[in-house]
Amino acid sequence: MLEILLISLAFGCFSGILAGLFGIGGGLVLVPFFLFLLESRGIANELLMLMAVATSLATIIITSIAATIMQQRLSAVIWMSVFGLSTGIIFGVVAGALAADAISSDNLRLIFAIYMLYVAIEMAVSSKIKARFKSLSTLAMTMAGTVIGFVSAILGIGGGTLTVPLLARHQVPMRNAVAISSACGLPIAIAGTLSYAMLGWHKTGLPEGSVGYIYFPAFLGVVMSSMLTAPIGAKLANKLPTAQLKRYFSLLLFIVAVKLLWAIFK
Repeated sequence: MLEILLISLAFGCFSGILAGLFGIGGGLVLVPFFLFLLESRGIANELLMLMAVATSLATIIITSIAATIMQQRLSAVIWMSVFGLSTGIIFGVVAGALAADAISSDNLRLIFAIYMLYVAIEMAVSSKIKARFKSLSTLAMTMAGTVIGFVSAILGIGGGTLTVPLLARHQVPMRNAVAISSACGLPIAIAGTLSYAMLGWHKTGLPEGSVGYIYFPAFLGVVMSSMLTAPIGAKLANKLPTAQLKRYFSLLLFIVAVKLLWAIFK
C-alpha cells in the first residue's frame, strides 16, 4: 500500500501541474493513471474502470473546492447558474453511476477512450468558442445539468470539457463559464463519490484500502501532491506558450486513448 501511495504522490505532481497549466479538472489523465495502476496490482478486470472512475471523482472534490475558492475571490462565479445546473447535475450523476455499474468494464473503457479522442482533437484545433445562442432558461439549465452529470459520472471527470463550451455558446463570458464549471465540479464529485462508494460497498474482490469502488491510497497520494503543484502550473501558464503546449497535451491524450483501445481490441 505504501508503494501505491508513493506512485500516486509522484503522479499527483504531474496532474497538478497540468490542472494549473490548462485549467482541466484532472479526470482525463487521472482515470487512465488509476486504471493502469490498478491493473498492475492484479485487480479483476470487471472492477478496473469503476474503481478508476470513482477514485478520480473523489480527487475532484478537493481540487474543485480549491478552484472554486480561487474563482470566488475573483468574483467570477455566477451562483444562480451554478444552482440552476446543479439541480440536474445531482440527478444525472446518480443515474450515470448506476449506468456505469451496469456497463461492462471493456465498454466503459471504450466510452472513455472515445471521449479522450474527442477532447484531444478539440485541444489540437484550439478553436475559439463563440456565443451563438440565447441565454439558457431554468428548464434548459436543469436538463443540461442532467446530461453533464450523467456523462461526468460515467467518465470520472469534473465536467469542465462539457460545461464551459455549453455556457460560452449561450452568451456567458469565458471567465465566468470557467468559474461556474469549477463550482459545478463539486456537486458532480460529491454525488459521484457517494454513489460509487455505496454501489461498491458490498462488492467482493476489492483491494484493501477501498471505500466502495474508491481506492483510498491512490486518492490520498494524488490529492496531497497535486494541491501543491497546481499553483506552479498556474504560474507557468503565464510564462509558457500554452497554445503550443495544448497541442502536445492533445497528442498525449491521443496516445493514451489509442493505448486504451488497443487493450480492448488486441
